[in-house]
Amino acid sequence: MKKLIVLLATFVFLSLAGALVINLSIIYMAKPYIVSSLEELPESYTVIIPGAKVYETTVSHVVHDRIDCALNVLNAEKAKKILVSGDHGRKDYDEVNAIKDFMVKNYGIDESVVFLDHAGFSTYETMYRARAIFNVSECTVVSQAAFIHRAVYIARKLGLNAVGITAPALHPYAAATQRMWKVREFLARIKAFFDVLFRVKPTYLGEQIPITGDASLSWD
Repeated sequence: MKKLIVLLATFVFLSLAGALVINLSIIYMAKPYIVSSLEELPESYTVIIPGAKVYETTVSHVVHDRIDCALNVLNAEKAKKILVSGDHGRKDYDEVNAIKDFMVKNYGIDESVVFLDHAGFSTYETMYRARAIFNVSECTVVSQAAFIHRAVYIARKLGLNAVGITAPALHPYAAATQRMWKVREFLARIKAFFDVLFRVKPTYLGEQIPITGDASLSWD
């Protein structure tokens, strides 16, 4: 019994140590490619907005902050096209059209520059499909500070010349929410590491819709 307890304790210790190393490695590898201001941001052709929670008539604060940051990138002429990626896996929930409609209604964005990826069910799938379906080679990724390292890490590991910019928190986030994000992200980085390592295929692929072409081909 004593040997079993020692073996179990060793396994738990090594697992936690491995998880910590993976997390720190992802943060360390992505950090040089993350900026916090437009002045630091290099030009790229595409700015990617990863999806997040939307509601029937509006978007979440997380999405709103990402939209605001992405449009600042576009207006500063640091990008030419927007790729909105998110979950549109069922008829009654549609992140990408909700984000596009919000941008058009509240910001007056020219929808001809907005491409929609309806099968970006995760950050990994968003980046995989950005390259495989939309032929993105260089991009700016916008996200919150809690998530940006993982997004940039995945993008660069999948062959995208990606830079991340942290979306300013225009809306205050509760301390409990931020603590939840930290726990979630610790686990998500581990999953991302293995997704990249084994080059996991996304849920859907399909025909290519080049980001340099007609955005309306990506709409529905």
